[in-house]
Amino acid sequence: MANHDKLYIDGAWVPSTGSETIDVLNPATEEVIAQIPAGTPDDIDAAVRAAHRAFETWSQTSVPDRAKVLQQINEGLTARMNEITETYCRDVGAMPFGLATVVQAGLPMTISGTYAQILNEFPFEEEVGNSKIVREPVGVVGCITPWNYPLHQIVNKVVPALGAGCTVVLKPSEVAPLAAYILAEILDEIGLPAGVFNMVTGTGPVVGEALVAHPLVDMVSFTGSTRAGKRVAEVASQDVKRVQLELGGKSPNVILDDADLAKAVTTGVNFAFLNGGQTCTAWTRMLVPQDRLDEVVELAKKAAESFKVGDPMDPDTKLGPMVSKAQQERVLSYIRRGIEEGATLVTGGDEPPIEKGYFVQPTVFSNVRNDMTIAQDEIFGPVLSIIPYTDEEEAVRIANDTIYGLAAAVWSGDTDRALRVAKRIRAGQVDINGGSFNPVAPFGGFKQSGYGRELGRWGLEEFLEIKSMQL
Repeated sequence: MANHDKLYIDGAWVPSTGSETIDVLNPATEEVIAQIPAGTPDDIDAAVRAAHRAFETWSQTSVPDRAKVLQQINEGLTARMNEITETYCRDVGAMPFGLATVVQAGLPMTISGTYAQILNEFPFEEEVGNSKIVREPVGVVGCITPWNYPLHQIVNKVVPALGAGCTVVLKPSEVAPLAAYILAEILDEIGLPAGVFNMVTGTGPVVGEALVAHPLVDMVSFTGSTRAGKRVAEVASQDVKRVQLELGGKSPNVILDDADLAKAVTTGVNFAFLNGGQTCTAWTRMLVPQDRLDEVVELAKKAAESFKVGDPMDPDTKLGPMVSKAQQERVLSYIRRGIEEGATLVTGGDEPPIEKGYFVQPTVFSNVRNDMTIAQDEIFGPVLSIIPYTDEEEAVRIANDTIYGLAAAVWSGDTDRALRVAKRIRAGQVDINGGSFNPVAPFGGFKQSGYGRELGRWGLEEFLEIKSMQL
């Protein structure tokens, strides 16, 4: 059993001021695989003050020097790619090893590389009339990250923040914190000045709350549930901090009547169940023409039943466990709620497929109304709702009938038609006919899916203030 018993504060690995620890479990086996410190508000205070002291010097470093640091981060992640994948498979494990290598390890590596390039091309200064417009780092940034894509979400925040000239205090998820330790080790080996990067582990109500409330924190970047995001925004408002929120989703997959049905449905099921459905952008509502419903249901059933559930280290596995017992119970309760509210259970159900571990059957419901709980709440598990519609107008109305607006998909044999529908959907990103993820395109949501953007130059701009100097 590994024992990650230190915090990273002011350029050194130090013990917590508290004595309590948090067990990290392998959700496939229920075994304790590590223990981390349950950090305290005093730990947060030390980390924030270190970041505050380091800011003046770090913010004045040259852009090429900071770009070099980002490149070193990229090289460090690349060198430890296999270790990162294995770590994810032990403390999250929802993706099988092969896919996790590409997504959970490969994507953070790619994104860190894009920022090294973006930084050197970004216009930090420009002339507008008699004014010089400059973009300067916002200050000390508190980064609070989730467990579902643990390293990816950390890199999305920490790398552009450092590139902008900010200093950082990271609070990773206590459920899946091990990848954060790998990144902290990489940053320590690079030799960043003390205080530029700090990491405190612990729970949201204790260290997360202390980080958001600290008066020396200038900005908070948070990814997590909408409920928790509302609390972050509330606490941060007391100091008028800048806040960037990437929150929940209930993404519609709109399959129009002229779409390639087999491709749209099969791809839709795969994306709904990606990472065990523990993905904020998962296409969990499949909107289909009423007169094609039976055909869609058969295709979805076949696709869902191809997901072999098991340990992510097994090469035959396609769907790993939920991250925790609590998450498993949450998902199973939603499946029961779907049955109670009258949705048709096509496949799956509320019986765990494996006795040990936090597993859930890949589940598909048909004849779902958009006012049902399973169509409105973010379940965060492998549960797909198939919702029939009568015409394109109703499809758009259903797609937008949600408090969320993070992602969506549209399928049509006519790309112009698909684009026309996509423009009417209130979501931050819409995939057309299976368009692939773009790591330099802006990522973020409308409505209660949050505000602000990550990735690409938009992700860098989140950590910059704008100043005008009149000449």
